[in-house]
Amino acid sequence: MPKYHIITFGCQMNKSDSERIAASLEQKGYKKASKINEADLVVVNMCSVRQSAVDRVFGQYRNLAKLKNKNSKLKTVLTGCILKKDKVKFKNIFDEIWDNGEKYFQKPVKTKLNNLSYIPISNGCNNACSYCVVPFTRGRLVCRSHKEILKETKRFIHPHTKRGYIDKNNKINKANPRYGVGVKEIWLLGQNVNDYQSPADPSVDFAKLLKVINAIPGDFKFFFMSPHPNNFSNELINVLSKCEKFGKYLNLPVQSGDNKILKQMNRNYAIGEYIKLVKKILKKIPEIKLSTDIIVGFPGETKKQFQNTVKLFKKIKFNVAFISKYSPRPETAAAKMKNTIPLAEKKNREKILRGLIKKHG
Repeated sequence: MPKYHIITFGCQMNKSDSERIAASLEQKGYKKASKINEADLVVVNMCSVRQSAVDRVFGQYRNLAKLKNKNSKLKTVLTGCILKKDKVKFKNIFDEIWDNGEKYFQKPVKTKLNNLSYIPISNGCNNACSYCVVPFTRGRLVCRSHKEILKETKRFIHPHTKRGYIDKNNKINKANPRYGVGVKEIWLLGQNVNDYQSPADPSVDFAKLLKVINAIPGDFKFFFMSPHPNNFSNELINVLSKCEKFGKYLNLPVQSGDNKILKQMNRNYAIGEYIKLVKKILKKIPEIKLSTDIIVGFPGETKKQFQNTVKLFKKIKFNVAFISKYSPRPETAAAKMKNTIPLAEKKNREKILRGLIKKHG
């Protein structure tokens, strides 16, 4: 029986894709290799969002080349978020390049008795943030049917075998039990989850989807990432405040605390609107933990503009922040912008923000 090994870079969406790739390979007769040097097929699921991630794939290939010298039958595949420019670089390095995207929605994932499962609800994005490659690598927004999402959620919460469901006593029960022994955390994934609209029923938007998931019997919590501040509705806030299975954690990317930089990023909101939104959320869900995404060193970001981000951090006191040093990506509008910020300055700004998070988080 041939064996496979998957190497995953990037976000939770890539991790979810890798789970579905694994399920697809096992359907075709492959078995998971316990070690990479035992594999007959190695799949690298890459991310083109940052240059550093692309560089890591080049570094990984050098290791694969050594394995190929030992096993001439080894097949290497590249998939994930790949820019056209990167595909050209990698096409002579890997044996095959697979497209990612919505086709992975259809791949079944084996139900496992663990604590967490990723469930993609959409793929791609209709926003055009000037620094982001997602529209080029994953395409425009495509949503899954809410029926598929609910079916998969129930399967993770109430795992089953061919003979029936597994009950609370870990015994097979042919009847549907009220509670299963499945995962404790469900993460709904999308590049912009609050743009969700079911293709099976357009009336099912993201808020309604969360209502239905919250109503599923079982001992679990649900989370999601990531929403866009620009269309985070009052209805969604109200729904979240009433969902007892919502995990009370929210990642709300702001990217910068300066209005001019936000405009150059094409984020389509002002920092005052972001702060107002956070206040609404905290008023309705005071116990919620907030995280955000920040890019430091965006082209032309002055020290004064960066200080506006510092002020935002002091005002909101995020529990967690995912801080990235800006790196230009081909095909994006920001890649053509001038006035680049030196790496040393980016590192210094990152250090300042991390210090604030350590203090307030």
